[in-house]
Amino acid sequence: MARAVFLDRDGVINRPPPEGLYLTSADDFILLPGVAEAIGRLNQAGFRVIVVTNQRGIARGLVSARTVEEIHARLRMAVREDGGEIDHVYVCPHDYGDACACRKPKPGMLQQAAREYFLNLAECWMVGDKACDIAAGQAAGCHTVMVSGEGEVPADFAAANLAEAVDHILVAARSDIDTDGHHAK
Repeated sequence: MARAVFLDRDGVINRPPPEGLYLTSADDFILLPGVAEAIGRLNQAGFRVIVVTNQRGIARGLVSARTVEEIHARLRMAVREDGGEIDHVYVCPHDYGDACACRKPKPGMLQQAAREYFLNLAECWMVGDKACDIAAGQAAGCHTVMVSGEGEVPADFAAANLAEAVDHILVAARSDIDTDGHHAK
């Protein structure tokens, strides 16, 4: 079974739009400092990197699914230019009232990734900046890291940014492996 780090998009990977607004153009996408390098370090350590993002603006007609795909293509290209790789981007295009299983805090996107990538969710991490991200990770059985956010759902660890979160994840992953390369009990 493989392991992965799930990343929320806005606020973890890129500069988030102002509260209540949405990225509506790939030109508005600005990668946060150190993100590409942090993702590359996860790749080198054998983690899959999977983005899981709620994009309610699609359901509200404020941004098209095509524009969201263009934003994700820009994201992948920016990360790849610095030697990292994003394995997949899962998008929930639904609004709050839609009866979907994918909108965080529900764990649907993480569970779908686990099926498609043969992930052991108990060895995976969810990194987010909102309570719904942490709740989704917990519901899926993942370890959780809150990045520069606040919420009523306590994460396993708090970090100032993705690079600090990755530092913690890599230390924790090393401590789970004994000197023979086997998982510690």
